Amino acid sequence: MAELITTLGIRGLGDLEPGIVLPHEHVFVDMRGANHPEQGDADLDAVVALMAPELVRAREAGVAAIVVCTPVGVGRRADIELAVSRAGGLPLVVPTGVYREPWIPAWVFAASEGELRDWMVGELLDEIGNTGVRAAWIKLSAGDDGLTATEAKVLRAAAAAGAATGAAIGSHTVRGRVALDQLEIIERAGYDPGRFIWIHAQNEPDLALHATIARRGAWIEYDAIGSSPGTDEAYLAHVHRMLDDGFGDQVLLSHDRGWYDPAKPGGGQPRPFTYIADTFLPKLRDSGVAAPVIETLTRANPFGAFAR
Repeated sequence: MAELITTLGIRGLGDLEPGIVLPHEHVFVDMRGANHPEQGDADLDAVVALMAPELVRAREAGVAAIVVCTPVGVGRRADIELAVSRAGGLPLVVPTGVYREPWIPAWVFAASEGELRDWMVGELLDEIGNTGVRAAWIKLSAGDDGLTATEAKVLRAAAAAGAATGAAIGSHTVRGRVALDQLEIIERAGYDPGRFIWIHAQNEPDLALHATIARRGAWIEYDAIGSSPGTDEAYLAHVHRMLDDGFGDQVLLSHDRGWYDPAKPGGGQPRPFTYIADTFLPKLRDSGVAAPVIETLTRANPFGAFAR
């Protein structure tokens, strides 16, 4: 049986509360760089005070779980994710993995491919540090103009870790041609492209590449919904195009919102995780997408993408 590993325990699809699963959000992010002396530093209680109410609002809006997309390099704090999840009463799905250059920490440059693979497998099968949080999936990133040598090393290690554990790999990749390069690398490493999630696919203007990558089996994630006024029509068009092409079972929808930023006073001003439930899904229904299809897009698909 497929199982989703969350901060509140393992969940089957039927174990989740009714509602949608958001496949790309953030609770805590620090973009100051992995080698910044204060990177990732924050008072846990302050983060909980700011972010737990956002989880409560999401739950009340009909969100059943949130996939957190903050890996090593941009301030991953599994202890914070756990505390906020417990306080907000909403399961979070936490990754292992490493962000792209220049956010890659020095130890990742020095590590071998095998060492990186073993580190990811350890977090996927056991826990992240001593936090009691088990990683559910692997989050990576690629340079906009192509993979660096270290990014490619991390991707090969992730493919080996994913193949060993059944974990999905999701990558922040803004260009379709780079996503195709990633698929070539992971397939050569023996990893199933059907377990690869192309994150930020909406940034690729060549829509033919969306279909090309979907034909390879990968998940196509549109994940900045609600971020810019007047863009809902473009996202609706993306969804309809993928449905018309027969790829409705491979589409993921999210906000890429949050989050507590320790570089800002008081953590900054979070953006709520409720726009899709409150605003976008009614528009999707009004555009002619049937309720069972919406259920697939917003619950069955993200569960299937991230569960093992």
